[in-house]
Amino acid sequence: MSAAKVMSREDAAAFIRAAQTRGQTVALASGVFDLLHVGHVRYLQSARQFADLLVVSLNSDASTRAIKGPERPVIPESERAEMVAALECVSAVLIFDETDVRTTLRALKPDFFVKGTDYTPESVPERDVVSEYGGRVVIAGDPKNHSSTQVIEHMRRAGL
Repeated sequence: MSAAKVMSREDAAAFIRAAQTRGQTVALASGVFDLLHVGHVRYLQSARQFADLLVVSLNSDASTRAIKGPERPVIPESERAEMVAALECVSAVLIFDETDVRTTLRALKPDFFVKGTDYTPESVPERDVVSEYGGRVVIAGDPKNHSSTQVIEHMRRAGL
């Protein structure tokens, strides 16, 4: 069932356009979501509160390696996407190959682009693209006290 929420960027764009035509608002959250943890869940639940629907753009395995190094991700993109899609607050998930979400934002034009609390609206690198099409950048989630990278490092140090 959750796998049905995973779609191509083109299908996600059509999904969003249909929702906006019906008068619904759409938020887009983005990330790697490797080793899904409570910080991810809180971020996505908080992001969903900004709009009627929440679409999540998930970094592909290739873009994750480009950002985080050759040993990441731990969990393959198809499994990460299915786990994120299984969350009740998530309406749809797409996987993208770029190292940032500018191309995805231009294609989808969500009403809100949601980043975590490690950003401010002014520090979001893609804010220029969101402004181009008239969207809003918003911040969601709890303080960034959880990190997949830290969990992975802890496991490596422990020999797990």
